[in-house]
Amino acid sequence: MDAFGPALLLAGLAAALVLGVYATSAAVRLRRTAVTVEPFLSGAAVTEHAVSRYHVRWYTVTLLFLAFDMEMVFMYPWVLVVADKGAPAVVEMFAFLAVLVAAVVYAWREGAFRWT
Repeated sequence: MDAFGPALLLAGLAAALVLGVYATSAAVRLRRTAVTVEPFLSGAAVTEHAVSRYHVRWYTVTLLFLAFDMEMVFMYPWVLVVADKGAPAVVEMFAFLAVLVAAVVYAWREGAFRWT
């Protein structure tokens, strides 16, 4: 049991910390009233349910955003190693960007960027 003493002490301290955070949160939180339960919409009254359906156009916009976001995620590490890797790394990045440009051209041709 001596081998588990420090682990049990750490688990007890972690549990006490979590309980302390919950107790502090319960002590200082705002009480629920009609004003605090309503969703906030720039001061205007809410006209639709929070889980209402979105137009299908927003899914396309979301996928395009994710494509550009992933582009940035992959470009950052590339910038850090391109000097060490040399020309092959540059060629690979331009191939990656060509695939993304092809996706944008396809989305443009299909009308994903039209809002009407």
